[in-house]
Order: sequence, then structure tokens, then C-alpha cells
Amino acid sequence: MKRLNILLVLGMSLFLLSCFSCDDGDTLTREELRLQKIALMDTALSSYVRLDSIEGYDRLAGLSAEAWMLVDDYTGFIISEKNAASKRFFASITKMMTCLLAVENGNPSDTVCVEADDCLTRDAWVKAGDTYLLGDLIREMMLVSDNNAAYTIARHIGGDTLTFYAMMNAKAMYLGMDSTHFASPNGMPNDSNYSCARDLIRLSRYCLSDSTFSEIVSTAEADLPLLDGRHMPCYNTNLLLTTYEGCIGIKTGYTRQAGCCLASAATRDSTTLCLVLLGSRTRSSRFKESAQLLDYGFNAMKAFWEKN
Repeated sequence: MKRLNILLVLGMSLFLLSCFSCDDGDTLTREELRLQKIALMDTALSSYVRLDSIEGYDRLAGLSAEAWMLVDDYTGFIISEKNAASKRFFASITKMMTCLLAVENGNPSDTVCVEADDCLTRDAWVKAGDTYLLGDLIREMMLVSDNNAAYTIARHIGGDTLTFYAMMNAKAMYLGMDSTHFASPNGMPNDSNYSCARDLIRLSRYCLSDSTFSEIVSTAEADLPLLDGRHMPCYNTNLLLTTYEGCIGIKTGYTRQAGCCLASAATRDSTTLCLVLLGSRTRSSRFKESAQLLDYGFNAMKAFWEKN
């Protein structure tokens, strides 16, 4: 009964938000409801459960990550955070926005050729002259975190990279990412490409509500075709997809400037958690620390539902 009451309260809160946000009694569109959902973040969980009594809490102080935010996607409860509003570099998590804009604005059947001007980094699999369908190139970029593919996609979607950066920043403003600025399609070192864990949680939750984006980032491996008949085997850099029960994405990131980063999400027993972790010490620690935070989050939400 208590759980039912909490669900009714949460449902009524969302309903009232939608009512008060409408003019002349109009019903909110699906997109408006999507925006309201990502804006819903609430610190009230500590009013229902003692977060410092939840199993796993004692391990959080020992995490090497410099910033994080962990949120229950349904309620918007902030389960744990550290320096979540602090502006930081976020490496290849940047590609989440590149992917989102490509999915929203591109035709997956478009033919896209990698040009020499796109090949700016060594950390890439695609080569000048390679030709893909756009949908396959997006997958390749997200699974193996291909930096040059991000430039190809940005040029294709925006016409040129500067126009694409303007699209990225316009989308960030639209999503309420007030502490974010994009100046790169891939997150390679750039002092003008920064965000914070709180903003990236908004982006993560918004992206995951897109079925195409969600399908891409939940794919552990794929054999992707080039238009010349070759195939490229791709294995997702997000190891949690195969090592953490219920993981559904999202994106890894690493540069010396940003440290080791991971945006992740997992679903267990109808609970979906979203986590952004920035500045972890090593490539392996970002996965271990993310798993510890997600475990703690599931324990916290289980205690909440059992109590309420």
C-alpha cells in the first residue's frame, strides 16, 4: 500500500507539472514530457531512507573519481553526487551529443565517405576513402569510440564542423545544460569543450529515451559493413555491458586532460539508474567505481520501495 501511495504521489507530481506548464489547457507533447523528465531531479530521497546506512555507502569515500552524479531515472531522485556542478573536461562522452544529433538529423541510409580532413587523430579505425552508410558509421563511432568518424559525421550532418558545433551548443541549451560548451565532436583535448556531471545526466537521460540511440549504446559488439564489401568487427569500449548485470549503455571517455570517464545506465527489477562518473584514476577503475555506485544505487532504491 505504501509503495502504491508513493507511485500515486510521483505520478500526480508529473501530472501537475504537465498541467501547470500548458497554456490554454493544451496537453503537453511527448517531447515536452521528455524535457520535463530530464529536468526532474530531487534530493528528497534522504527524507525516506538513511543513505549512509545503505550497503555500499562506506566505499564511496574511497573512489578516485573527481566528480559524479547518480540518479534514479523514474523518480529523478539524486542518490549520490560529488562535485556534480563542477565544470570539467569529459573526453569521448562528447560523442553522445554527436550521436544524438546524427540520429535526429541524419538519414541512416546516406552514403558517407571519410575524407582526409577528417583524419586528425591516430586514435581511429576509419581511414580516408572508407565509405559507409551513415547508420553504420554512427555505430562504429559509438562502439569503438572512433575519433575521426566523429569528424566525418559532424561534417556530414552540419555541412562543416563549425556549424555542427553550433548545433551541439543549441541542443545543449535546449536541454538546459547550463554549464556545458561544445567545441569538438569527439572530446579530444580542447579547453572550450567542457561540461559537468549534472548536465551530462540530463543528456544521458534524454538520449536514452530515443530508441535508436539506446539500441546503439546497448550493443556489445557488431560486424559493420563498408560499402566496398569489407567488414569491420567492433567491440564496445564500455565493458560494463558484458560484466555488469542489467547494463544498457552508455559511453566511455578518456584523455589525459579529462581522466577516465564513463556515462552508464543499468536496469534491474524495473529500476533504471543513470550515472555519470568523471576523472577516475585509471581505465579499469572507472568501470569498478561505476559498478560500486550502481550497486549502491540499486540498494538505496530497494530500501526506498521497501519502506514506502
